[in-house]
Amino acid sequence: MHRWQPELGLIQETLLLTLHARALDAGLPGPILGDTLSADLAGTIDYDFGRLKVKPNLVLTTALRAKKLDDVVRAFIAAHPGCVVLDLGCGLDTRMFRCDPPPGVDWYDIDFPEVVRLRAECLPGRSHLVGADLTSSDWLTAVPGDRPAMIVAEGLLPFMPGDSFQAMTRALTGHFPSGELALNGYTRFAAWAMKYHPTIKALGITAAQGFDDPHEPESWDAGLVLVEEQILARAPEVARFPQPLRALTRLTARSTALSRQGARILRYRF
Repeated sequence: MHRWQPELGLIQETLLLTLHARALDAGLPGPILGDTLSADLAGTIDYDFGRLKVKPNLVLTTALRAKKLDDVVRAFIAAHPGCVVLDLGCGLDTRMFRCDPPPGVDWYDIDFPEVVRLRAECLPGRSHLVGADLTSSDWLTAVPGDRPAMIVAEGLLPFMPGDSFQAMTRALTGHFPSGELALNGYTRFAAWAMKYHPTIKALGITAAQGFDDPHEPESWDAGLVLVEEQILARAPEVARFPQPLRALTRLTARSTALSRQGARILRYRF
């Protein structure tokens, strides 16, 4: 495979962070996600991944949240084999390859136009690629609105300005007859603290968007109803974390308030 050098803005460059974390997880003796395709892809990119300063806890939590979101998508597809799946801010995620949906599913990978061009080059597949600014809803005209939809927004919330995430959610739920929205929910403190994380600081990004109460999106006038909150510090996969991270995570999991500051998966129906 040839090596290539991406040309991306700061926000788009975060796709390399999550790609690198999944690749590092795949190289572990007991991986959480085991995404070997991401590892292969990262090996083709001419980029100094060392500048991202990725720590083991970020590798494991990134892999774990991806695994849990994959599980949500697979369950929805099993219940709605003719559905539409939207992966918002998809970056270079290999979720479609991991979930391997049947032919009746229409899968849409959506991100900035420059990111979609990269996907077309290095991750060819049978998904529909949509280059769009998610703060606008014009791109939805290209997506069929007559079937149930599984909408995934991994790592997207903190990077959308103002109330644009809420506005996007209203447009999405209004476009489809029914479906689910799954996202990793950042608390306000966790989103604020991201700007001081070594990796985010290395990219020069300021992130701020988050919410504390998992029921808050029910007030967005988007018809959302909370179905599930998964606090990842309490996931059984934590048993595979190395020490002392495993002990620290289990200690944190005893407090709902503390463990919510870490990764959590929120699932809503509409």
